[in-house]
Amino acid sequence: MIVREGYPFVLGSFAAAAGLGAWLGPSWAIFPAVLGSYFAYFFRNPEREIPADDSVLVAPADGKVMDIVPVEDDDFVKEPANKVIIFLSVFDVHVNRSPMSGEIKCQRYSCGHFHPAFDDNVGAVNERHLLGIANDRLRITVTQIAGLLARRIVSWVTLDDRLEKGQRYGLIKFGSCTEVVMPKSVEVTVKKGDKVVGGVTVIGRIKE
Repeated sequence: MIVREGYPFVLGSFAAAAGLGAWLGPSWAIFPAVLGSYFAYFFRNPEREIPADDSVLVAPADGKVMDIVPVEDDDFVKEPANKVIIFLSVFDVHVNRSPMSGEIKCQRYSCGHFHPAFDDNVGAVNERHLLGIANDRLRITVTQIAGLLARRIVSWVTLDDRLEKGQRYGLIKFGSCTEVVMPKSVEVTVKKGDKVVGGVTVIGRIKE
């Protein structure tokens, strides 16, 4: 499956390949055909088996854990928390998923720069889209952050929507970063350098 936002890139590339191949010869079709194949790969939208355990939170995206840092002043979580920062390369699935079930109680889009997504301060200066998700057990935030190549953040949800754990809610185009802020009542179950899979990898467990 390919997300609908990918079809203009995929179909446009293959149309260019067909046109150039017919007009200038087959060798001219190679590059746009390869590009179209990459776009189909980039915009892939695989099915995932989501953990059923209500006490665990899952990764919001595929990628590598770049850092885990303490947060004292998150204005939505409103208690001491930890932030898990996940970097998505251009080869990772870029569809974002909700770490837990809950309702969207905060939604905030911020314009900004397009620095490389692996820079330490991109969460503060780059274009970003934050969701505050709450249920009867806890409140978290999950933020999509644009990168050097990612120039558009896509969201399929809005304020007061209900999300199920692992539900797709948007994507970031072409290299990016996703951050999750979880209260310290949630034990972080990943470490820096870990590779995570969106909707599958458990990144936190609610302490009893």
